[in-house]
Amino acid sequence: MLALFDLDNTLIDRSAGLENWACGFVRSRSLPQGTESIICERLRDRAHPEDLADLRATLGLCDAPGDLWHEYVDGVARSVRCFPGASEGLEALRAEGWTLGMATNGAGDIQRAKLAATGLAPLFDGICVSGEAGVRKPERGLFEAAAAECGVSLGAGGWMVGDNPETDMHGATAAGLRTVWVANDREWINGPREPDLIVPGIAEAIEVLLGLRT
Repeated sequence: MLALFDLDNTLIDRSAGLENWACGFVRSRSLPQGTESIICERLRDRAHPEDLADLRATLGLCDAPGDLWHEYVDGVARSVRCFPGASEGLEALRAEGWTLGMATNGAGDIQRAKLAATGLAPLFDGICVSGEAGVRKPERGLFEAAAAECGVSLGAGGWMVGDNPETDMHGATAAGLRTVWVANDREWINGPREPDLIVPGIAEAIEVLLGLRT
């Protein structure tokens, strides 16, 4: 059975990693108090080279845009951590014969840097990053590409595990997948159709998958 996973704030704590990097970045540049909040707000939902170029202009930095992007990629990759039980749970799913795929939005270099730094990359049969695939969740094409990277057809069905109601849950449902929403201390308020399963965190999501009989 196929299980696709989102990366940011599903398997890894991107929010905390971004905050840690922003604090260190502000200290390294002796920027004014409160600048870390500006950085986190601007990069909270996405971070691509053009976003760092815009932030460079906002903060009046002298760094070359390319250098600033590479500093961000390296720094955030070092700062992010897996949520408890994520890597162990993926290993358990593989041992039970699940086919595991990564379906993540983002730029290829930063997403793959985070996967490498956290040691998650080898646990997946296929990794699909929107910046490389040319299509983003919630579009069906991203889910199709992720399944293909795993060597299976999306038509055979499977599960999507993620934290984003629109890109992960609604997108996967429209693509014909069953869904597990990682709530992360939130209530579901994103439309009348709930995910197939709602769980507190990634450890509980994997526990549910391990208990399925398919």
